[in-house]
Amino acid sequence: MEEFKQKIALFIDADNAPAGKFEDVLTEVANYGVVTIRKAYGNWKSPTLKAWEELLHEYAIQPIQQYDLTKGKNASDIAMVIDAMDVMYTKQIDVMCFVSSDSDFTPMVTRALAEGKVVLGFGERKTPSPFVNACSKFLFLDQEKTQEKAAARPKNIKSDTKLINLLRQAIEATEDEDGWAALGPVGSNISNKTSFDPRNYGFRNLSSLFKAIDLFELKRGPNNSYLVRDARRK
Repeated sequence: MEEFKQKIALFIDADNAPAGKFEDVLTEVANYGVVTIRKAYGNWKSPTLKAWEELLHEYAIQPIQQYDLTKGKNASDIAMVIDAMDVMYTKQIDVMCFVSSDSDFTPMVTRALAEGKVVLGFGERKTPSPFVNACSKFLFLDQEKTQEKAAARPKNIKSDTKLINLLRQAIEATEDEDGWAALGPVGSNISNKTSFDPRNYGFRNLSSLFKAIDLFELKRGPNNSYLVRDARRK
């Protein structure tokens, strides 16, 4: 029996997304299923889209031409939303993916979520936070990877009150009587609230993030899984 694979629709705001990171996008979405629709929006007569233009044939991306009719207005955003709505209601799509750094697609995302779709977002750190937070998962494409910045991450994370509270609340919601919580349920609890991804903080996975800061304890549990506890429970 053929294994079921989720169908993905990929919408790219080429005017506001880095072409050099597109392989990272494809690598991530491959974890969710197969991309059956690939569309990129922008003014393809503009030399600024040359890098994206070179990817069109290689990755079978359908270019959608949008002229800059009004200065300061991005017609590509509107076209993406219209097409996304059309696809959502006329195609058998399980996952909707938006690649954009400069637009707030929050209404589109919340509508897709209400229709039972998984919504993936990709963009640079300048992406509007409402759009980032609305997605099922959002991955920043301009992650910092230098050793100097890596060394500063634990300190920066400890000062991120919103993140620390999110982690602590997830542990509290899933902990046993001794305060230990399995990492899997902790991650699921966080995913139900926000588009959090440890890679956006420079860590490969959730266990690496917990290991990097001394506000939490981490140990091995059954079947070599991880258990985590708020260090304040000592």
